[in-house]
Amino acid sequence: MRYFLCIVFPPLAVLTTGRIGAFILSIILTICFWVPGVIHAVLVTSDYYAARRHRQLVRVMRRA
Repeated sequence: MRYFLCIVFPPLAVLTTGRIGAFILSIILTICFWVPGVIHAVLVTSDYYAARRHRQLVRVMRRA
């Protein structure tokens, strides 16, 4: 769902990750040029999912 938002409305996709600074940068990039805003949103969303997977892995390893 977030990747779809990255293409349709990049700042909203970045805002859903909870990163306010990246959200402001995404607004600027999207206003200036659409493609850099989309690329930035995809990178931020990808990093968000990677960090979430990492947190889950650490949580599982601590239980063991």
